[in-house]
Amino acid sequence: MTENVSHTTDGGAERTTPGVSEASHRFGITLEDYLLPARGRISMMAPDGSLIPAGEHGTAPGHEYPRPSNERLLAAYEQLVLGRRINDQNAALVRQGRMAVYPSSHGQEACQVTVAMALEKRDWLFPTYRDTVAVIARGVDPNEVMTSFRGEWHQGYDPHEHNTSVEATPLTTQLLHAVGVAHAARLRGEDTVVIALCGDGATSEGDFHEALNFAAVFNLPVIFFVQNNGYAISVPLSAQSVAPSLAHKAVGYGMAGERVDGNDTMALLSVLDRAVALARGGSGPLLIEAETYRVQAHTNADDDTRYRESEEVAAWRAKDPLLRLRAYLVNEGLLTEADEERMAAKAEETAAALRDAMNADITPDPLELFDYVFTEPTPQLLEQRAMLADELARDEEAKQEASK
Repeated sequence: MTENVSHTTDGGAERTTPGVSEASHRFGITLEDYLLPARGRISMMAPDGSLIPAGEHGTAPGHEYPRPSNERLLAAYEQLVLGRRINDQNAALVRQGRMAVYPSSHGQEACQVTVAMALEKRDWLFPTYRDTVAVIARGVDPNEVMTSFRGEWHQGYDPHEHNTSVEATPLTTQLLHAVGVAHAARLRGEDTVVIALCGDGATSEGDFHEALNFAAVFNLPVIFFVQNNGYAISVPLSAQSVAPSLAHKAVGYGMAGERVDGNDTMALLSVLDRAVALARGGSGPLLIEAETYRVQAHTNADDDTRYRESEEVAAWRAKDPLLRLRAYLVNEGLLTEADEERMAAKAEETAAALRDAMNADITPDPLELFDYVFTEPTPQLLEQRAMLADELARDEEAKQEASK
């Protein structure tokens, strides 16, 4: 890989990839100012939906962000309504015993929706287990997405159909996969951008370091989008990192970082649009930290009252991304009552379809366990399959004998 060497004021030299150096020159700022996040958190819309003055957006030279069009914001709001309804419906299905588990993204939907909107169809998304709304926003059938949470299949959709990987449960493994896809696309000369999602807890994992380091060294078009919701299950961010922000970790790898209000749909769209454009233009990978909040428990198996106060949750409810964007659209005369009724009806149709799909009884075939492990089954796998088939046959014979 060709290296670009630029001289520092003290006469030393620093090694950077050409993409990063060229980006800083293009913006007319120093390499350090390009790599480091702006001093302020990028935000354009207050919790009450009012616009924040441009001078208070938290931007800096080379870190400017234009306001997205009202048309895109209206489209984002419709996806937020759908995402919220899906989150709440799935939570109810878990309580009814129709789903085994569901990690809700209630309160984080703005991050989910905007990350999908920033990508083109040819791009790739690598989600975590909490990114169901993002996967659905990419066009995947909600019923297919929910299959894994029911425990019926490992995943119910084809990743290649929507360029969306399966939702990863192990922390950060999907980041390595995302880097691999970006590297392969670069070798093939494809114009592809990859966004890899993770939470704040994932930044403490070794795979996080390996993924970011590889992406930076090879100048790959990957955006690492960290949804910092304050907790890694029950562990607060203060017990994970003492960095000024998670976005500041980017500079150690030689990539640009940015910090954004994760409940501000307007700011998220602008920051992600810029990141995708930079990555696609050859400026290398980026790390974006979105500060948001997980309003509901980690999963249905979690008791969040043991590690956080109700006052904290209430304070974040007041920053709800859906209500914030709705207030802006209503104040601007962009959202009518008829629009809201149409969006709510569409969301309810999706929720009803989910209920029907999850309430339908299934008859799983245990032998399917062996069908998709390898393209060509190994002798050991075939032996194990035969053993299980024999055991199932003997169980069936015993049942028939008992019924006589």
